Amino acid sequence: MVKIGPIELRVPVVLAPMAGVTNAPYRRLCREFGGGLYVSEMISARAICEGSEKTMRLASFDTDESPRSLQLAAVDPLHAGKAVEMLVGAGRVDHIDMNFGCPVRKITRNGGGAALPYKRKLYAEVVGAAVKAAGTVPVTVKFRVGIDDEHQTFLDAGRIAADLGVAALALHGRTAAQLYSGQADWETIGQLVEAVPEIPVFGNGDIWEAKDALAMMEQTDCAGVVIGRGCLGRPWLFGQLEALLEGREMPPHPTTDQVTKVMAQHAKALVNWFERPDDRTASNNSNDPTPRDVSAAGRNSVSEAKPNGGNGNKGIREFRKHSGWYLKGYPVGGAMRARFGQVSSLAELDDLLVEVPSAELPEENYRVARGHTRGPQQVAVPDRWLEDPDDGAKANPEGDNATSGG
Repeated sequence: MVKIGPIELRVPVVLAPMAGVTNAPYRRLCREFGGGLYVSEMISARAICEGSEKTMRLASFDTDESPRSLQLAAVDPLHAGKAVEMLVGAGRVDHIDMNFGCPVRKITRNGGGAALPYKRKLYAEVVGAAVKAAGTVPVTVKFRVGIDDEHQTFLDAGRIAADLGVAALALHGRTAAQLYSGQADWETIGQLVEAVPEIPVFGNGDIWEAKDALAMMEQTDCAGVVIGRGCLGRPWLFGQLEALLEGREMPPHPTTDQVTKVMAQHAKALVNWFERPDDRTASNNSNDPTPRDVSAAGRNSVSEAKPNGGNGNKGIREFRKHSGWYLKGYPVGGAMRARFGQVSSLAELDDLLVEVPSAELPEENYRVARGHTRGPQQVAVPDRWLEDPDDGAKANPEGDNATSGG
């Protein structure tokens, strides 16, 4: 068991925040398969302070979701502190995760995301403001190795955060320059574990199947793992992780017959969530079972869900990208994948799901990459940003325009 402040994680696994992915329906689906800490999409501190309705909806949780974990992006101490104070004061969260790992150009060029820890004074001010405002609610920090190989920041960022009272750290073993290319450097995770022995360190990067998590923990002595791209189209990965970490036999990879059932449930949940944007908790508290053991799942119909009026079309459009991830690696054919990428209603999806041929996941595709694979890149940072890491530079407010979890 790993403790993050008062939160006890029986299974030391964290769902990484991913824009447009880790919303309430997907978090619920993952929770049904296995234990862990399931974090919201990255939320802009400035947008919370400005009362953005869209942002607050993204920051919503199921009524039975516990702990309520939210990731926050901030580039200045004022908005960081105020946003955390608002969230904690309203009783909306049980855990705040601060993101300093986003490698997206429009974020780093304004001094946000992975660029911000290079400015140690500013970074300390932002983290310190969040910790102070959070009170007894634990604050954690997630970051990358650095901007690039010449400007690594992870050891300083970890030490500063630990000294300020954060409850845990998470390190993605890539620089911002790498984006999602190449191999994650797990050795850096081990170095961070040694540098801050007083708090848990979670490792992130290249965990595509459950045994990868065990390998990372054995190699680095990290307290747990953060799962990002590895769970795209694979929510059952959390059940497989739970089994291995508890010394039980791992559930096998599902067949397409079982995958299509999960796809149906996910699509229906997304449509309902977008249909009722002001009552998302109610739309996620249906009695539709999502079995923890995917081997017990069979095909089911999704056409009994609400018709695609209102925002239902948005829900099914959002599901298109998930369909590609669910079928990745399975021998279903390019033509069928293309049809899933154009599906426009639950009824159409229902008809298409029954056409998916029965097949197992080939062993050579167990670790097939999903999600972003682009990179490397030349990281954009503000003018003169790299001259002095200890100066009093400030970031542009646009630097917390949350777009990616990093």
